[in-house]
Amino acid sequence: MGLLNLLFGWMIDCRIAEYQNDLITKHCDEVQNIYRTMRGWQHDYHNHIQTLIALSGDEVKTKEYLLKLNDDLTQIDTVIKTGNVMIDAILNSKLSLIKSKNIAVQAKAVVPDDLKISEIDLCVIIGNLLDNAMEACMIDNRDSWIRVYIGILKGQLYISVSNFVSGKLKKSGKNYLSTKTGGGHGFGLMRVDRIADKYNGYVNRQNEDGVFATEVMLPL
Repeated sequence: MGLLNLLFGWMIDCRIAEYQNDLITKHCDEVQNIYRTMRGWQHDYHNHIQTLIALSGDEVKTKEYLLKLNDDLTQIDTVIKTGNVMIDAILNSKLSLIKSKNIAVQAKAVVPDDLKISEIDLCVIIGNLLDNAMEACMIDNRDSWIRVYIGILKGQLYISVSNFVSGKLKKSGKNYLSTKTGGGHGFGLMRVDRIADKYNGYVNRQNEDGVFATEVMLPL
């Protein structure tokens, strides 16, 4: 039994190390994507300044350019503002990375100011759901999409993430298997389930007709 316990412990340590490496890789991707976005803004800002300098002698054209620039900025303003700074950070980071993978995304989120749920736990749930959705879309991203909705439903915090999937996912009992090479339930999915259980919440997953959807209900 001692040898079996040692082997089991070693296997768990390896799985945890693999999961942590995956997290580090995701964070690096997100930071690199934010850096590229900032570089793009810097480049655009420089061009706009040069254009305005060139138009500085023409008040009418300068005003027209500024109005057009304001319209463009309004159209591309897709930053999610939930009312919670930590949730805003994880959502916008993940959504920005998803868009950089050419995955169509729709998101709407409102989070109440007074949360009994730990913000860290909430970030873990949202982060894992979006990571799983992105990974599924990247298997075959020709028509891939992700939809996110977070709000209040029947006095509870309702989180819904649905995404395109190629084919039907495999299950082991009630658990969906990971889309990653090697299968398995996946630490990300288990963490979502455990956090929901911690707050006496509810998790529902469905897979049909090329769509995978996860709903999480957490008491407020």
